[in-house]
Amino acid sequence: MHILSQRYLLLLFLAPVLMIGQSQNDSITNLDEVILLEGFLKKKAIGITETSSLGIAELEQFSPIDFASGLNQISGLYVLSGALNTNRITIRGVGARTPFGTDKLRLYFNGIPVTNGTGVSTIEAYDFENMGRIEVVKGPKGSGLGANLGGAIVLNTKPPQVGKTLLKNSFTMGSFQMAKNNLAFRHSEKNFNLNLNYNHLQTDGFRQNNGFERDGFLLTSSVRLGTKDKLDFLVNHIDYQAGIPSTLNQTDFREDPRRAATNWLAARGFEDNNYTLTGIAHNHQFKGNLSTTNSVFYTYLDHYEPRPFNILDEFTHGFGFRSETKGALFQGNFSIGAELYKDEYNWQTFVNEFRDNNGNGSLQGNQLSDNKEFRSQLNLFGTYTLPLAPKLEGQLGLNLNQTRFDFRDLFNSGPENTSAQRRFDPILLPSFGLQYRIKNGRLFANASRGFSNPGLEETLTPDGVINPDINQEKGWNYELGTRLTLFENSLGLGVSLYQMNITDLLVAERLEEDLFIGRNAGETRHQGLELDINYRWRFAEQWTMIPRLSYSYSNHTFVDFVDGDNDFSGNDLAGVPRHRVNSGLTIRNYKGFVFYLTHQFVDEIPLTDQNTRFSSSFSVFNVQARYRTQIGDHFSIGLNAGINNVFDTNYAQSVLVNAVGFGGAQPRFFYPGNGINFFTGLQLQYQFRN
Repeated sequence: MHILSQRYLLLLFLAPVLMIGQSQNDSITNLDEVILLEGFLKKKAIGITETSSLGIAELEQFSPIDFASGLNQISGLYVLSGALNTNRITIRGVGARTPFGTDKLRLYFNGIPVTNGTGVSTIEAYDFENMGRIEVVKGPKGSGLGANLGGAIVLNTKPPQVGKTLLKNSFTMGSFQMAKNNLAFRHSEKNFNLNLNYNHLQTDGFRQNNGFERDGFLLTSSVRLGTKDKLDFLVNHIDYQAGIPSTLNQTDFREDPRRAATNWLAARGFEDNNYTLTGIAHNHQFKGNLSTTNSVFYTYLDHYEPRPFNILDEFTHGFGFRSETKGALFQGNFSIGAELYKDEYNWQTFVNEFRDNNGNGSLQGNQLSDNKEFRSQLNLFGTYTLPLAPKLEGQLGLNLNQTRFDFRDLFNSGPENTSAQRRFDPILLPSFGLQYRIKNGRLFANASRGFSNPGLEETLTPDGVINPDINQEKGWNYELGTRLTLFENSLGLGVSLYQMNITDLLVAERLEEDLFIGRNAGETRHQGLELDINYRWRFAEQWTMIPRLSYSYSNHTFVDFVDGDNDFSGNDLAGVPRHRVNSGLTIRNYKGFVFYLTHQFVDEIPLTDQNTRFSSSFSVFNVQARYRTQIGDHFSIGLNAGINNVFDTNYAQSVLVNAVGFGGAQPRFFYPGNGINFFTGLQLQYQFRN
């Protein structure tokens, strides 16, 4: 009865929005801003490298805190989201076995690499309401973007609109005591622009011990120095605290998905983060089309996390530079550059005495360890794109990676000290691409080599010593595809076929709740098909309907994987659904009204290497309505409201692969997705005279 009453209340809110959308005569809509902003955002991948991208219009289909659903529109990419602070991004199955977080891909923010020294990327450190475009390279073909096996994700903030000064505030509230506010000031003129954003988010969350509170500040600015030089500035700061409900076993997941894991609830486990990124870039335009861009950056992360098994206190200083020069050479175009990232990672662990704290949660006890690790990655890269025939282009790319770890044990002395160094051999990563232009689109092919570094847990043995036997994952990716626009650009069609063969597969074996050991264990084959279709149909003078569908078929298997007495060769790769569908329907009225219906289907996921346990397949539906109108010459107002998980499906939004039950307990595989929930928002914008 409570759910029904909530639905009726939402319908009452939607009714005036719908009526306003049909009654207003003003034709100024949010479309202008979306089209203008996306038109200024240039592709970051070099040359003919194939990418997928999302713009403002795609991201607005979902709640402003549901960035996982936004990213999941991209075929071949899947975000497993256990909570706002617990996300694992996999691309074509790479990274699916990672216990926590995102690795094996490279993340960039406004051109700055923000993946740390062991390859971990923290997507939740950014407010997606500030994004203007998200670009994804699937697989290692992006030579200038790291050549990681998973590929690269490039986040770009909204670009300036020359000649405009505006103040905009977006406020959203919803279920689970959620409130979010994003305040933006933007000013742009011919030789200078400034963007300031402040955002605040708080929610109690769907589950016990699931609260989240975040404050963020973003500054971007550009200054032109004459006709040939430009300086870009960036400051991004995030401060957030998040409860950790952790995973549930099958019984608890089925009977009460809102509960937290017993031990995490008793400890009131949480994480407290302060993250800062600063950068400055200089671009110089030489004669002709020769240009160079050089940037330097600094990152700082302060992280405190009480867990049931111990308390982790860590901080990381990171810094580096990126340089890229582009121009014409002979009949083609070239790009050469270098990217260096170094960080100093400091971490200590302490006894968590929550069991002796009278039910008040975590209490820091005696120190257990004190460690420091210096980590560095150097990428040298170059590409050359050359016309081979009137409609045929070829591209050669090279990336050379050098990775080093220097681990120092500051807690133990004498024979018990475990300090050590590990320097991986330089690895050369070529990429070969072809593109052939046809009447309504293009055909493309690529063969590229990639790698993945071991994570921190995989680098160290259970005794805390640098693991001398661990190697980097390496693999070749082969891809064929086409992109077509048909029927006077009304129909967009994309098809990709790929196969990736990965050797020296990295396996993080869980020995205890907070104890892993990494090793190389065999070979995997990733085969798949990706299909993207969208159609734009103007069915009335003021109305457009846009259905879309993305489908991912993933046949990812162990070719050779023997673990002790167990032979898993031929089994499906754990953590990857075989079929995944993301579809949607947009109905847009040019007087300011937009309606979104979105759907996600995820097939069952193998939870163990033995393929004896699987998650259940699920479908989740979301709806949203938006309306925006102009009031006078300077002021505009927008309203939106939506329902997530319309049919209140109990589903696993993320899973933990190869979970182990300790002390006779059931293994905890499942992160429950949110039940049915609602949100509504108000956007106010004032544009100053220019």
